[in-house]
Amino acid sequence: MTAPVRLPKVAEATDPADAPIVIAASSFLMGCDRGADDERPAHRVRVGAFALARHPVTNAEYARFLEATGAAAPPTWSDPRFGDHDQPVVSVSWFDAVAYCEWLAHRSGRPARLPTEAEWECAARGGVEGALYPWGDDSPQSLPGYASRWIDRPEPVGRSTPNAFCLRGMCENVHEWCSDWYAADAYQRSPAEDPAGPPQGTRRSSRGGSWRHQIRVSRCAARSSIPPAFRYADYGFRVAFTLPR
Repeated sequence: MTAPVRLPKVAEATDPADAPIVIAASSFLMGCDRGADDERPAHRVRVGAFALARHPVTNAEYARFLEATGAAAPPTWSDPRFGDHDQPVVSVSWFDAVAYCEWLAHRSGRPARLPTEAEWECAARGGVEGALYPWGDDSPQSLPGYASRWIDRPEPVGRSTPNAFCLRGMCENVHEWCSDWYAADAYQRSPAEDPAGPPQGTRRSSRGGSWRHQIRVSRCAARSSIPPAFRYADYGFRVAFTLPR
């Protein structure tokens, strides 16, 4: 797989090191035959080149959106456990996340959106085929300091170790909304090129781990979903950018 390259700084970035990462067009093995039923069968898909933010949207970034649009703040906005500027914003619905992406697209002139499940998993794997986690097959409990992390709140986004694509927080900290509708049997009929989920449904897909789960780091292939209007304290999102084809 071609190594990712740094995308030019967009309007909301304050440091070149925060700029999104371009993920080259590639094929990868999506899903996991060792995982839950909705992760089967593992199947090869190809995704076109796209860019993905290095970390989930933070409170500081989301505050600019609230100020500019007058949108309602998340229900946990005033809770001190979730108030650090560098923590990922949480308690945002899928609709809130889409509204942020639309605002960012208008502000930056870039086609900002939520990633598809396929794009998210491709990015989480970091070019490593078949491993359960971004670092390999060792359990999350083997990570340094695992027992003392994510005790009652998400961590600031800069504390996680980046994967091979220089993305932080993949598979940990907060669930991240994806653009797809969720279907448990989606992989039974998934297209081989740029799968984007079923055309309709009642739940939207999400990926990544959760600070409040018993096992707080997920496998790359692990899938989750909730109704799009729900606002949970372990749900955030990460911005993707469509690239010219």
